[in-house]
Amino acid sequence: MATLELTPKNATHWSRAKMADCSGLSKSTIGRIWKAIDLTPHREDEFKLSNDPQFVKKVCDIVGLYVNPPEATVVYCVDETSQVQALANSQPAFPGMPGMPGMPEERTHDYVRHGTTSLFAAFNIAVGTVISSIHRRHRSIEFKKFLAKMDAVFPDGLQVHLVCDNHSTHKSPTVITWLAAHPRIHMHFTPTYSSWINQVERLFAFITADLLQRSNHRSVQALENDIRNWVKAWNENPKPLIWTKPAEQILESLSRLLQRTTRAAH
Repeated sequence: MATLELTPKNATHWSRAKMADCSGLSKSTIGRIWKAIDLTPHREDEFKLSNDPQFVKKVCDIVGLYVNPPEATVVYCVDETSQVQALANSQPAFPGMPGMPGMPEERTHDYVRHGTTSLFAAFNIAVGTVISSIHRRHRSIEFKKFLAKMDAVFPDGLQVHLVCDNHSTHKSPTVITWLAAHPRIHMHFTPTYSSWINQVERLFAFITADLLQRSNHRSVQALENDIRNWVKAWNENPKPLIWTKPAEQILESLSRLLQRTTRAAH
């Protein structure tokens, strides 16, 4: 009979049945052992460590804007979600039936594509309101148009800080020239592979869960109209996000992750 040491490191690579076969224990015993040591090998998560040489500086800069913004400023988190698809189910859906608990809504697994659009959004971290634009293309010229739209909305006399990622459209010569002519607008770029620090990503998650995941759009125009209505409804009852983790705590967490990955590599 094969022997196998039950440790968290190797248990994650084995199913309960396989570990039972190798150890001579029952599957229920294996399950109790996993529960006792709080091991859940069926679960997994993903991570991507930033290789940005200015990672620490950028994290401290952006978190500082969130928790202690300068006087007479407004802070917006900005990004675009491109290739938003207008999808229609290939057959009508069946809604959950009243009086039948546990009966889920049923939808076909396949769908028909009817085109794509891009949503540009700026999330005001203080009050939770959103400035948005929809464009069929996702280039620096569209981003410059969005910057101009935001600039027209920003109150006079305030300095404006924009948090955005490192996409090439945000750093193109067209955008750089426009920013030089609008010195009150300051760009703050997130570290590479660190979209989690941009609060507008949470807004995109809300749109996806509330609208896009269960939507049925047979044209791009219908999709764009629903997105505009969603943003309008959001702005009628905006919800700011409260950033609670200081930069020091984030860096400490990443330090522990680095130590774990170093040990795993060896």
